[in-house]
Amino acid sequence: MRRIGSSPFSFPDFRGATRTLVFVNLAAYFAFLLLQLASAPMAGSLFGLLAFDPTSFLHGLVWQPFTYSFIHVGILGTLFELLSLWFLAGFLEQMHSSAWVNGLYAVSVVGTVLAATAIYACSGTLGYTLPLVALFGCFGGIFGMLAAIGTLYGDTEFLLFFTIGIKARYMVVIYALISIAMLFGQQRMYAFAQLGGALAGWLYVRMAPRRGISFVFSERWFGLRNGYYRWKRRRAARKFEVYMKSQGRTVRFDGSGRQIDEDQDDKKRWN
Repeated sequence: MRRIGSSPFSFPDFRGATRTLVFVNLAAYFAFLLLQLASAPMAGSLFGLLAFDPTSFLHGLVWQPFTYSFIHVGILGTLFELLSLWFLAGFLEQMHSSAWVNGLYAVSVVGTVLAATAIYACSGTLGYTLPLVALFGCFGGIFGMLAAIGTLYGDTEFLLFFTIGIKARYMVVIYALISIAMLFGQQRMYAFAQLGGALAGWLYVRMAPRRGISFVFSERWFGLRNGYYRWKRRRAARKFEVYMKSQGRTVRFDGSGRQIDEDQDDKKRWN
């Protein structure tokens, strides 16, 4: 496990992925707030379309896993979420790239709704009525980042409730126990979703490359594109060989589609 020294309670630099995530969520909050002031019914309809509801998702609203995290209701809850996002994302961005932090956030957000969908589907299969709770806010990404910090920097000390010094790994355990306790209340789906976000963050830390998922996708894309171009060049080389043979001349190409200079080969052979 990697370790860094104790960290006093101070917010990290506001830059890169941290600034982008906070500003995007803040802009979404004010946009939804203005819509509420302009037309409450329209805001309610938009909330139903963008917040995550397992029944709506399973019936075709496939964009909800990517939009629910930008829906914020209530100034205190939004303030707590955005301050937590600033602190956790900024802390991680001191040691990792912006792409890595963005990937962690995205995977945790999606893992949250996958967990909520799983517990909802299982409850329906078992014939148990699960109270539906619409998921909104970026709590999934926050729990994923918290799990990542507990895994990578478990010995780092933070101030719990601004007063109590506690190591990161113990803070993660406390939040996990709170979520587990909530499984026995009315917020079962919400609590299970939180645990799903934390699990997704942990899996991302264990399995994702250091440069982030976007780097891997870009490398795969360029690899596929270059492979396609090499295939086109080989095909053109084979056609050219057939054409030159019909003209009574012989040319050869290597496996990459480059022409082989036979005179040069003869010089190399005799030298």
